[in-house]
Amino acid sequence: MSMATDGGAAARAPANSDLERPAFLELFFDLVYVFALVTLATVLANNLTWTGVAKALVLLLAFTMIWALTVWGADAIDLARPSGQGLFIWVAAASLLLAAAAADAYGDHALLFAITYVALHFSTSVYYALVVSNRTLLPSSVRIQTWESIAGVAWIGGALVGGSGQLPLWALAVVIEYSAAAFGWPVPRIGRSRARDWGWVGGRVAERYRQFVIVALGVSLFVTGTTFSTSDYTMERAWALVVVFSTVVLMWRIYIYRAGELLTDAIARSTDPALLTQSAAVTHLIMVAGIVGAAVTSHLVVGRPLGETPPSWAAVILGGPALYLVGRGVLDFTVFGRISRSRLVGLVLLACVAPAAPLLPPVMVALLAMTVLALIAVANLASTRLHARTPAPPVLR
Repeated sequence: MSMATDGGAAARAPANSDLERPAFLELFFDLVYVFALVTLATVLANNLTWTGVAKALVLLLAFTMIWALTVWGADAIDLARPSGQGLFIWVAAASLLLAAAAADAYGDHALLFAITYVALHFSTSVYYALVVSNRTLLPSSVRIQTWESIAGVAWIGGALVGGSGQLPLWALAVVIEYSAAAFGWPVPRIGRSRARDWGWVGGRVAERYRQFVIVALGVSLFVTGTTFSTSDYTMERAWALVVVFSTVVLMWRIYIYRAGELLTDAIARSTDPALLTQSAAVTHLIMVAGIVGAAVTSHLVVGRPLGETPPSWAAVILGGPALYLVGRGVLDFTVFGRISRSRLVGLVLLACVAPAAPLLPPVMVALLAMTVLALIAVANLASTRLHARTPAPPVLR
């Protein structure tokens, strides 16, 4: 029995625990996104400008949209059947091509990226229309494809225009996609999609969100190890390795303790479990963006731990944890109906470090950011021992 999505507040345990567990094929699918995030982190590290950040963000949002729609639709697919497996393998293959093209997506591979991205959305919609027996998803598929077709004009148009016109058109495409998603992909005559239409199994989707965070953390570790292994082994780089590794560990600790751990229970207790499941996707996207910033930090700090810290480096070293704390604070509100004061204090402390960052070497700035995260982790542990935390999600209407 799947979790009710019609506004019931009571938690219901599914009769079949396998429904709450992601399939192995979904974990295989995530491996492609390890490559995608590594590519984006490397591209951003090599072009650390405001334009470079904007380009990387557009690509990150594109990859995340594909990942989210695939995760959301998985409950309607029988992954034990060849047809369901075929869809996931096709999306994984197309995503792999996108990730390979991402390194030069604003150059020679722009059209390849755009056509692949548009074709991926179209083929997925066709699959839902022709193969999936769950007819409740058909209107949602039509709505999504309608808006993706509009965004697709901007994707392909930007690739054809190229140069300085490409980024604005691709940014417009992303704005169209996410704005449409925020309003339920409204289409005349058939209305807009509602969260309950997807028929999610809340525990399974929550676990997929956790896995996406783990994928992002794994990317940070991969970039850290790769950068260290391709550089000269020095004591300074060894210390930098310890600092950035500790930062990743602290991000994991802060995520899972306790909101990340209790997300499934919060969804079950919510007045609208489906809507809470959908809104939690945004919080995880913000956190993943912050973790990608941590991966860029690993590349920069391990590669050159000493010397001056350019303002762009300081923005990433401090901005990654800050963005992560913003997402984590919103997750607190999603699970507990309140935002922990430690998140706000952490943002203030990071802001206080910013003026001094240009005067310090990169490894020291990273150490201060790590210290802020360590203080938050300790505060979380002390707070939880003094006051037991139980899910109390906000009332959704």
